[in-house]
Amino acid sequence: MSFAASVEFSDATSSTPVTFTPRQEAVLEHALTLLVEGGEKALTTAGLARTANCSKESLYKWFGDRDGLLAAVVAYQASKVRFPSEAGATSDAETYRTHVNAFVEALLEVLFGETSVALNRLSIGQSNREGNRLGQLLLVRGKHMISTRARSLLEAGRHKNFLRFDDANTAYQVLYGLAVRDVHIRLLLGDAATPAEQDLKSQAQTAVEQFYQLYGA
Repeated sequence: MSFAASVEFSDATSSTPVTFTPRQEAVLEHALTLLVEGGEKALTTAGLARTANCSKESLYKWFGDRDGLLAAVVAYQASKVRFPSEAGATSDAETYRTHVNAFVEALLEVLFGETSVALNRLSIGQSNREGNRLGQLLLVRGKHMISTRARSLLEAGRHKNFLRFDDANTAYQVLYGLAVRDVHIRLLLGDAATPAEQDLKSQAQTAVEQFYQLYGA
């Protein structure tokens, strides 16, 4: 699915991965800045058009209404967690494990990054409101989209006999827990990651090593 044309908000809540053009990505980076620095009310089409130096007509063409724009912002942030193609990832056991490591490192980079932490804090602050759109989008366009693709990656490894498990969802929850631990919640509460926790490559490798001890074939 692409945001190259106007989308409806109902479509934007789908967990189907989306793609963006380089120009759209540049605009969405400006939108993320507005959202993080000024809250949801700061993200207006007029303000974004001015900040990103584009027309409001282009924004409506690409993203539809403001709800579609908000959905695109969250989807774009989640898309920074890159996934390999199944064919490329499963060519052999060593290559597959390298891709699992890369996925976990990218996941940590996004989750522990300033933007995602700010978005989650903003959503938590709105949790008592009816119709917390940002929270719903972070679940569907963020967490659910990433977890769906991660389960597919793990299933591909099981199909090739690189991994052994009964349930992909349980296996992913274990991998997620080993990788994220309590760091994300501490960051949300204002704590800082330790120097060791900031070494995302090492943290990812450790998590995958522990995961393979449990589920390696």
